[in-house]
Amino acid sequence: MIAPKYHIFVCTSCRINGTQQGFCYQKKSVDLVRKFMQEIDDRELSSECMVTNTGCFGICDKGPICVVYPEGIWYKNLDEEAVERICEEHLEGGVPVKDYRI
Repeated sequence: MIAPKYHIFVCTSCRINGTQQGFCYQKKSVDLVRKFMQEIDDRELSSECMVTNTGCFGICDKGPICVVYPEGIWYKNLDEEAVERICEEHLEGGVPVKDYRI
């Protein structure tokens, strides 16, 4: 069983029937999941980080959104730059990125 240091949950607006529709999905959150995975792999953090796509968190006006556990840090208005900063500053450096925090 994997025991990651960080578990990142990214809203992709996935519905219970498996379809994806909604604000975060429309704002390309699926691409952000891929970006997290790429950044984690490039930074050799695969043994420390897990990325999971989720359904709606219910705060769509702040999306795309992710939550980083175990701290429970919520990030808003994600784009590729935000993902890079979260990976560098939070996942590698241990310091949450204030600019994107909810």
